[in-house]
Amino acid sequence: MTVFKVMLLVFMVVCAISVSLTKKIISAVVIFMSYSIVMSIVWLLLESPDLALTEAAVGAGVTGVLFFLALRRINAMEVARNERKRKE
Repeated sequence: MTVFKVMLLVFMVVCAISVSLTKKIISAVVIFMSYSIVMSIVWLLLESPDLALTEAAVGAGVTGVLFFLALRRINAMEVARNERKRKE
């Protein structure tokens, strides 16, 4: 069990560093969501199921969806801006 806990903590550190260093925004969102899932597992191991459920729902679920919607919105704005430039 100790090896599993150490693996989770190492994975969390790797996720935190890789979110900062990645170039693609979509990859950063997916890595952030995986960080949240691992954090919810850590909360379960610490015998706090209410925090684990909240972390999984908010951290990986709602926040991930909001990030993806924001990226889609930004991409739509970029496409509209490029179309206006072509018309000019």
